[in-house]
Amino acid sequence: MDNLIFSLNSTMPLFLVMAIGYLLKKKEMLTPGFTSAAEKFNFTVTLPALLIRDLSGVDFAGTFDLAFILYCAGATTAFFGVTWALARAFIREKASVGAFVQASCRSSAAVLGIALIQNMYGTSGMAPMMIIGAVPLFNIFSVLVLILENPENKGHGALKKAFIGILTNPILIGIAIGAVISITGVQFPAIITKTVDNFAAMASPLALIVTGASFEFAGALKKLRLSAVASAVKLAVIPAVFLCIAALLGFRDEKMVAILVMLCGSATPSCYIMAKNMGGDAELTSSVVVITTLFSAFTLTFWIWLMRSFGYI
Repeated sequence: MDNLIFSLNSTMPLFLVMAIGYLLKKKEMLTPGFTSAAEKFNFTVTLPALLIRDLSGVDFAGTFDLAFILYCAGATTAFFGVTWALARAFIREKASVGAFVQASCRSSAAVLGIALIQNMYGTSGMAPMMIIGAVPLFNIFSVLVLILENPENKGHGALKKAFIGILTNPILIGIAIGAVISITGVQFPAIITKTVDNFAAMASPLALIVTGASFEFAGALKKLRLSAVASAVKLAVIPAVFLCIAALLGFRDEKMVAILVMLCGSATPSCYIMAKNMGGDAELTSSVVVITTLFSAFTLTFWIWLMRSFGYI
């Protein structure tokens, strides 16, 4: 019961903020023009600020574990690659392939991972190592799949555009800056850190609000089957495969919890922000974000219970 309550307290407030964003749109308090501007602002300013703030305060050097980082990176590469291959083979709407892959594979690992491990063990544990191994790849693969699977991008120009997209992606830049600050131990004046903190504080609420405000029941119903499959892959299929592999490799306790969040946390709202800004299927993405946020409290609790039952955490 404690696990369920914790999971509900972690995910339901996110879902409720999205629901409020949807209601505010229906009341015409949030206009399409505001939503579009907020999406761009969130993608280019507040989300990078959030990553800079969170990662700059992490003790990467003190918790470094190469084997664990390699597993997180390898697992991320594997489930992105397999999901991408299967999506290309079986999804008829080719314009939806990129959004399907991103939403199926990318979790809110950086935020939820640290919070969950701190709640269970009192420290951030192995979450920083999971962030190093997985979160940059989440974003790199998302940029690649969204650009390469966009029907408007063809030929060699698509590869060049993908490469430029990776180098100029604001979220990846935020990750790099935050990691460098943490590793080098640079200290900035309070006036700078507080300014970054103020922008960072807006990131998650704004992403949730615009995701809810952009949600369309009509569009979601048209793609309900694809959204349900992506959500099942996100919350059940990927965790079932890669948690078993992690257990066989001997990962336990904080490491297993960090892997758990990496694999089966809800699809992050920044999935929608990135898809919308990069020409992906925004309707499909927002639908998966809503569904996985709603159900992840229960699936995450199930996986925690299962891991505890087998003595892995």
